[in-house]
Amino acid sequence: MNDVRPLDRQTAETYAAWFKALADGTRVQVVSLLARAARPLTVKEIVAAVPVGQSTVSEHLRQLAAVRFVLAEDRGTCRLYRINENCVDCFPTAADLVMGRSSPVPPLPIPREDDHDTTSPR
Repeated sequence: MNDVRPLDRQTAETYAAWFKALADGTRVQVVSLLARAARPLTVKEIVAAVPVGQSTVSEHLRQLAAVRFVLAEDRGTCRLYRINENCVDCFPTAADLVMGRSSPVPPLPIPREDDHDTTSPR
């Protein structure tokens, strides 16, 4: 019998957080918008593109930033949000690994709770 083992716990927890973050249609729309915009966007620009209010968009951005799909940077009096290319590049890899397929890209760890730097990718 083959020696089949699951993913290690840390990797499984990282991927579970990623999948959970994308388990909402609006969050998928926000990720899609930021990826397609190819430039940082303000909350106002994101709100204009998705069918929910500002507070809801802000909460979705907070959840996406928690797993590093989205990075935020302050510019002057506004905060700009952009897609984290490193995280997005690893996402198809995560799906492959969960399904038992090999993948050349290693997973990115989720930052610690006390990590408040949202401007640089991990």
